[in-house]
Amino acid sequence: MSSPWTTPSSTSWSTPPLAGGAEGADALRPLLRTVLDALRDGATTRGGPLPPGGPQTVTAHVRDALADVLPDTGTGAEEALRTLVTALAHGAADPAHPHCAAHLHTPPLALAAAADLAASALNPSMDSWDQAPAASALEQLVTRALATETHPAGPDPDALVTTGGTESNHLALLLAREQHGPTLQTVCGANAHHSIHRAAWLLGLPEPVTVPAPRGTLDLTALAAVLTDLRGPLLVAATAGTTDTGSIDPLPEIADLCDTHGATLHIDAAYGGPLLFSETRRHLLTGLDRARTVTLDLHKLGWQPVAAGLLAVPDSTLLDALNHTAPYLNPDDDTRAGLPDLLGRSPRTSRRPDILKIAVTLRALGRTGLGHLVDRVCTTAQHLADLVDKNPHLDLYERPTLSTVLFRPTRATDHAVAAARRDLLTHGHAVLGRAHADGRLWFKATLLNPHTTPAHLETLTALVEGSTTR
Repeated sequence: MSSPWTTPSSTSWSTPPLAGGAEGADALRPLLRTVLDALRDGATTRGGPLPPGGPQTVTAHVRDALADVLPDTGTGAEEALRTLVTALAHGAADPAHPHCAAHLHTPPLALAAAADLAASALNPSMDSWDQAPAASALEQLVTRALATETHPAGPDPDALVTTGGTESNHLALLLAREQHGPTLQTVCGANAHHSIHRAAWLLGLPEPVTVPAPRGTLDLTALAAVLTDLRGPLLVAATAGTTDTGSIDPLPEIADLCDTHGATLHIDAAYGGPLLFSETRRHLLTGLDRARTVTLDLHKLGWQPVAAGLLAVPDSTLLDALNHTAPYLNPDDDTRAGLPDLLGRSPRTSRRPDILKIAVTLRALGRTGLGHLVDRVCTTAQHLADLVDKNPHLDLYERPTLSTVLFRPTRATDHAVAAARRDLLTHGHAVLGRAHADGRLWFKATLLNPHTTPAHLETLTALVEGSTTR
């Protein structure tokens, strides 16, 4: 296949084609064939969930493929794409492989990735209406619909699109600070995501008070004591789907305590939020609608390419603190004339139309399809727990709430567990996480691939057993 444009020389230059416009599709078509072939070839050559050899080997392969970062004369589109995409695919930790299960790192749906390509080609910038007419309308409609899922009785539910759970948590604390002032005291469980503490630091708020979570969920008695002792404005951050175990805090009881003590409630449902789509599991989120702010993240249990976060509120007026004016983007007379004002939709200025891939997924799968995917991976986690329970050489931490399973060889030390995990990584056999619970170190399997089978799980547990007995 010839290159879509002539490689420039010292005397002749050819302008590369653009992705957008009427001719954009024709320019992309041959390049996409190259990219798709390279993705397949890289994954085939890798052969497993990640490349063997460890950081130095991977870096050496990438260095060899990259060669000169900025050559005097370019190699052309086909060669550059084929070489570097193949190298990236070969050196990837592939979340689509059933033994890649360390993190909340989902294999994106093909339809969502295809929609993301369209967003990249059209390149709307979501900071002024005249750069994103249709995308801004789509974002408004979809975010309001999703916020209605979290706050069905809210007076005017709305949501902001974010880069993920970390930004959503940061915005939640920012909005609370703007309402209550800089003395706002955050209270969270020991099971809370690290971004809660980091957001308080970035915003100049007091260090959060950490409440014990001895069994993975926030201790209600300890929370009641803390709220009784503290004075001044309070924000309680609860979690629906912890990073380590997938546990869900007792949301209704926490909401009751917040009401009793006049505290604001934020719920980080970055992991567990999509249980709302499941008819059989949505009851686990009872109490979610009582939060002032809710973090969602659809590049976890929503199977979206990064990024696909949201921050939902029951009333759009709660977002007014983010309003901002830049005369070249949202002058007052344009706003009065009816042009939508987008700067208050994010602390970022330039941002991608990440809502498109979400909208395509919602339309294509519907509530039933998404709920089926959620149920499928949660059921897969139960299968893994069953396998561990039946294996006399493995210990199970607890039955999974979502799709995360903690387990470990019965007689292994913490040092052996840590070393075995790195051994699996170095040999390219499996990508498993690690978590401390009950005073011990555990393997963490976060199962987000709906195509994972019981046979895959049996192989995974055998790999763990073999790695800890070497």
